[in-house]
Amino acid sequence: MAVDFMQSFVEKNRQLNSHHVNIKFIQADVLKLGLPEKSFDIIFTNWLLMYMSDEEVQTFFINCLRWLKEDGYLFFRESCYHQSGNVKRTVNPTRYRSPLEYTGALHMAMVQSEKGIPGRFGYEITISKPVDTYIKYKSNYNQICWLAQKVHQSEPFSSSSKTFQEFLDQQQYSRNGILRYEKIFGRHFISTGGLDTTKEFVNMLELRPKQKVLDVGSGIGGSAFYMAKSYDVNVLGIDLSYNMVSIAWERMREIQDNRVKFLVADATKMSIPAESFDVVYSRDTILHIPDKAALFDRFITWLRPGGKLLISDYCCGDGKHSEEFKNYVKQRGYILYSIPEYGKILEKVGFVNVKAEDRTSLFIEVLSKELKKMETVKDEFLQAFAQTDYDDIVNGWKDKQVRCGQGDQKWGLFYAEKPVNH
Repeated sequence: MAVDFMQSFVEKNRQLNSHHVNIKFIQADVLKLGLPEKSFDIIFTNWLLMYMSDEEVQTFFINCLRWLKEDGYLFFRESCYHQSGNVKRTVNPTRYRSPLEYTGALHMAMVQSEKGIPGRFGYEITISKPVDTYIKYKSNYNQICWLAQKVHQSEPFSSSSKTFQEFLDQQQYSRNGILRYEKIFGRHFISTGGLDTTKEFVNMLELRPKQKVLDVGSGIGGSAFYMAKSYDVNVLGIDLSYNMVSIAWERMREIQDNRVKFLVADATKMSIPAESFDVVYSRDTILHIPDKAALFDRFITWLRPGGKLLISDYCCGDGKHSEEFKNYVKQRGYILYSIPEYGKILEKVGFVNVKAEDRTSLFIEVLSKELKKMETVKDEFLQAFAQTDYDDIVNGWKDKQVRCGQGDQKWGLFYAEKPVNH
């Protein structure tokens, strides 16, 4: 079914494509369109929502949920931030939203399950990214597309937090939380040690120009930008947090390095062709993943023969853990293993030359440096953030020192290779 508001467009479409007997051409206002529920596998729209009000966008997303079959997909592409061209327009009815506004509208859209079935239906973002063609030929980073799936959610219809992605975006990785982390770790970084540890760890990979790197949990782009600039490699950064990636997109518009791309995606679900990358790199991210073996199996599939894997991650100490540590892990939604256990999982899925290193001493050293830095930049920090933000970071870092000192928390560095004959 092909729908457009403009009769002239419908007629032109019919003229060009009426020989396809499986197309029905309709002139209608999509907001007034009455369609049976669960009628479509895919709904596709392009440059439509930017002509709608916020309320109309929300209505459209809810209608699409009703029209889609369960597990069906909604795809849309919109101009974000500002208009694409430089031609001045006397009349421009377009609303140029940020990507976060569209994502928020997707997360807010929900419909009640059928009578007798608990829960509701909502969207789960499968992927979101700038359109590569616009970047390549127009240096335009503002064309953003989304692919969202209609999924059943067990939470009641009135619940405000539906998915793990939303937990990340609303809790630990809220935009404010991300930017205050960056204040400690340095521009573009939100992982331990910032640029210094990135330089040390990336050096282990012996990167060569034009190699392809997958950065899993790429955050706001620090490692990806560094690898592309320093080693002339191509980096695809993926992260489940839309707040993270939206900031990375903003920085990408500033830096305009076409060797780097970022997209919102779930590494445990996304589809990547086998042997696509020379390196898989991840910093302090996999702590969120319950089934690490399944993820590592994906990594080894995505790597080319002889490809390299480098991971830093939070781990736990051997033996019993304090109740405070258990509560911390539960509140953050972490799933932690000891460093030896972590290394054995890598070996079990088929990686070779596995090195599982305890870098907790470096972690403690970095924490001390970052606490001193917080004292130095306190006045500057408080100009951008609240006193509570400052206190949260200082207390949080001190708590990490205590957990490490008690042996509860560890920091692991893991290097591995895919067998050449795999």
